This record gives sequence, C-alpha cells and structure tokens, in this order.
Amino acid sequence: MGDASGFLKHGRETPSRRSVPVRLRDWKEVYEPFDHDRLEVQASRCMDCGIPFCHNGCPLGNLIPEWNDLTYRDEWHAAIERLHATNNFPEFTGRLCPAPCEAACVLGINEDPVTIKQVEVSIIDRAFEEGWVVPISPSRSTGKHVAVVGSGPAGLAAAQQLTRAGHTVVVFERADRIGGLMRYGIPEFKMEKRVLDRRLDQMRAEGTEFQAGVNVGVDITVDELQSRFDAIVLAVGSTIARDLPIPGRELRGIEQAMTYLPMANHVQEGDLADPGISATGKHVVIIGGGDTGADCLGTALRQGAIEVHQFEIMPRPPDQRAEATPWPLWPLMFRTSSAHEEGGVRVFAVNTECFLGDDQGNVTALRAHEVRQETLDGRPTFAKVDGSDFDLPCDLVLLAMGFTGPQADGLLDRLGVELNARGNVTRDQRWATNVENVFVCGDAGRGQSLIVWAIAEGRSAAAAVDRHLMGHTDLPAPINP
Repeated sequence: MGDASGFLKHGRETPSRRSVPVRLRDWKEVYEPFDHDRLEVQASRCMDCGIPFCHNGCPLGNLIPEWNDLTYRDEWHAAIERLHATNNFPEFTGRLCPAPCEAACVLGINEDPVTIKQVEVSIIDRAFEEGWVVPISPSRSTGKHVAVVGSGPAGLAAAQQLTRAGHTVVVFERADRIGGLMRYGIPEFKMEKRVLDRRLDQMRAEGTEFQAGVNVGVDITVDELQSRFDAIVLAVGSTIARDLPIPGRELRGIEQAMTYLPMANHVQEGDLADPGISATGKHVVIIGGGDTGADCLGTALRQGAIEVHQFEIMPRPPDQRAEATPWPLWPLMFRTSSAHEEGGVRVFAVNTECFLGDDQGNVTALRAHEVRQETLDGRPTFAKVDGSDFDLPCDLVLLAMGFTGPQADGLLDRLGVELNARGNVTRDQRWATNVENVFVCGDAGRGQSLIVWAIAEGRSAAAAVDRHLMGHTDLPAPINP
C-alpha cells in the first residue's frame, strides 16, 4: 500500500449531505461534491491487511485494495481500469449498494471501515468527467444472437458482457424506457437518471440494441423469440409485490410502493404533470422499514406530506453491530438513511391489524398493535403485546414489504420454465433453465436481493451463455448460482 499507516493518521470522512430544507425543495442527489484530495486521503486508510476480506464481502470480487492504492497515488485512470475489471457499473453500486464490502473491511474490526463505496463512485464519476469511459467494441462478430429480457442491473450487465464477446444482443424492456427499477423504482434523489443514461449511451455505441415498450410474450411471441435468437437470458426481476391481505385492504388510498414510486419518477422524466398518487397534504403511513420504504419516505416528504409514519414489524436494531452478526458478516444494526434525516416517524415492533375507511370507500386510519419477537419451533414469530392497540389516522398508505418473486403468468408460463418452491425460476450450475437455450440471472432466479448481486449474476450468466454458444469463454464469472 502507498501509505501503510494511513489508517493510523486519518479518520473516516464521507461527503456532507445538502441541508434538509434545501434538498427537500428539489429531487437532486443529496450529497455535496467531495474534493479529490480528501478522497485520496480516505483511500490511504486501506490497510496492508494481508487477507482483504472486502473481496469476500463483495459478490463481484472487486479489487478494492488495488484501486484504493491507485487512487491514493493519484493514478485515477489506472484505478478505473481496475474497477471496471470486475464491475460494469460502479456508478450504480457506488450510489445504491449498501456496501457489504465495508462491513467486511479488516479495519472495521475495531475502527471505522474504509470509505470503499465513496472511493468507488468518485473513481467512476471522475472517469466519465475526464472522458475515460469509452465504448469497448468487440474485435469480431460471432454471428450468434442473444435476447436479454429485462433491463435492470442484471440484464444490462449480461448484455454488455455478451456484446463485448461479439454476440448480437437485443435487450427487451416492457416499460417505456430502459433501466428497470433503476429507472422507475429508484428516486432521483438517490440516483439521478443522467447517471443511467450516460452508461446506456456507451452500451449503444458498443452495439447493444435496446427495445423499450416491448412486452415479450405478447408484443413478440415466445415462438418468434426462440426462432430469432440462439439464446435467451431472463432478467425479469422479482416484481410481484408482497401484499397485506387484512380487513380494509380494498379501500382507496392503499397503494403498493412500486405503483407509487414510478409515478413520481415519470414526473421527473417530464412524462406527467401530476403523479396521480401523491402525498401532498396527506397523512402517510409506510408499511415496511427497508430501502423501498425509505424511498417512499423521501418521495412523500418532497411531495409535501403533512406527516409520515414508517412501520417496521421487526424490533429496533441495536446502535452498534449485534453480537449475532460479528465481523465480517453484514451487521444487524440501526441505520439512518438520508430520507430518515429529512423527517417522518419510524415505528418499530408494530403490526397492522386492519384499515378503517369512510362511507366513500377511502382509507382514513389503520389499527395496529405492538409486537414482541419470539421463537416457536426454532423459527422467529411475533406475539401481540396486550394493551398496545392504537389507531393512527392516515389518508395514504404505501405498502413497501418487498417482493415474492417474478411474474409467472405471461412470458414464464409461455416459455414453460420451471419455478422452485419459492416462486423463482429454477436454474442449474450453468445458469440454464429447464428450457433449452434459456438462461436466468438476477432476482428472477435468486429472489429479491442487492444490486451488486444482480450485476455479479449478470456477468456470470453471460459467461455461461458465451460458453454454451461457443464451447468456451474468456468472460469472467464471479459467482455460481
């Protein structure tokens, strides 16, 4: 390492967030610029630890100590080369990944870990600014044609790798724009869509073809797809939202997060003047304490909600790493996102019993109670706390409880791919489904997961498809299914 004692000299520092009153008035990303000199100091904190557990923490196997060292030495061009060697889209992971690499950082055993995620996003943003991110066109054409269905991070990673291997790749997306949940599920304040668009421009220049607004299985039949393409990669994601089937669910004003968030993004794209579902002037309850719930929170606050409560059935995590999740595991601990800084009330260990409404069929309140976590037959369960019942007035409820699997009716049924007990597409060690020449990667096969896993799966599936078509491959495969 360039400065083997850097971690002894410098503490952890991350970019400041714009003040809450300012950032609530727009939809821009929340972080202030971070000076390159300060970032190089942060990169110097990467230890000469011998065994970089950050490699194991990252599903992509990112060469973190190498590009940290290069950044510290002011060799930024070399740093982006090492970063791109394992990650097609560090500008996405550097903004959206929760950074399991930092949880596994050796320095994190007894100090604050290295700011790996910030170094990563700074390298790629500077690379775009300097013009170092250029199309990498294939040196030859294989004459093989591959369809990628779905344009989220898994589909885009698979498509870019297969294009660079010389195959003719077409990415199909049923939404009106490319990007999957990165386009319409992630709010602008977490990732401005210019970040996505500039990478798509590179991919188009490399030869990847994108067809948006195409519902595969309807607009193009399965027979057409199989006759036109030598291989098909399913990267359709896990899109069936978990519902809350309790009394009053039919009332108006109770919406899925993935109905609500895309409308807000369509407004930012200039498609709509009004989102259709808005928190303006409303009392909002978000059921679900994860990232999607936080995205709903930040969106509702920017829309002018009067009050927002975010419910989570799990108990409040400890402020420090829980003993049950020691280093280098991903730690169970209390986290505060930028949206939580902006307002709202977080309520833990609570379960919603029913929704209450008026004579016009609109939700007006919900009835809930506190719970305590118990173990029954070795499995966690929740028991009601007697006397803890309460009603909370609300006129907009957003369900952000995760996803149960890919949409089976439609393309998957028509293809005849098998699903496992969890409702995900079944695959073998070659990323192949039970249908000849059909492969799967990302959340559709893995289940709901992190963006870094999606990219890793897309890269690995691309290598499997390339080997299937050509008999061998030079593409890297970071993980097995």
